[in-house]
Amino acid sequence: MEYNTTREKLRIPAYGRNVQKMIEEAIKIEDREIRNRAAQAIVKIMSQINPATRDSGDYMRTLWDHMIIISDFRLDIDGPYPPPSKEVLEKKPEKIEYSNKNIKYRHYGKNIEGIIQKAIDFPEGEEKKALIRTIANHLKKSYLAWNRESVSDATIFKHLRELSGGKLEIPEDITLMSTSEIISKNKQKRSKPHQQRRTGNGKKKNYGQRSF
Repeated sequence: MEYNTTREKLRIPAYGRNVQKMIEEAIKIEDREIRNRAAQAIVKIMSQINPATRDSGDYMRTLWDHMIIISDFRLDIDGPYPPPSKEVLEKKPEKIEYSNKNIKYRHYGKNIEGIIQKAIDFPEGEEKKALIRTIANHLKKSYLAWNRESVSDATIFKHLRELSGGKLEIPEDITLMSTSEIISKNKQKRSKPHQQRRTGNGKKKNYGQRSF
């Protein structure tokens, strides 16, 4: 008795063991013309066994490629398409390099570092001052989203200097949004989906209520 554990591993299980055996027999055919005809017959059988491949962009090419792969690239035939390359298919994808740069304050996110760098390179003037204020307010909002209790402007300015590597000078007359204002706006955003719908004239709609 032959057990699956002792059989050769299926290279593409979707086509089954019989197709793999047929391809193995085709490899042994010495006459090239007969071997080509055998390959054509096998492709027809494969198309009936696995019709799902018809959804691919190049249905017939997929079948011929699969036959070559099942043969472990040993089937030498004159097919209608160039055979797939074993080296290309078995090539491991390039390893993605992850940034090793540590983010000191994770609650501010990574993108803020690029924005701060832009502010550092910005020419001095009122526009740069407005940009610094906007960034600082964003930091304060992000901080309060992480820690809803409170945070002083001095702490935000300290973090901004550290994130800029000491290259960003914070104007002394900059004032930020108050903690209570930021928390209030955050609450309004969270409660908006639960607010009652209103008509165009501002009156509340009565859903499911009878009018007398």
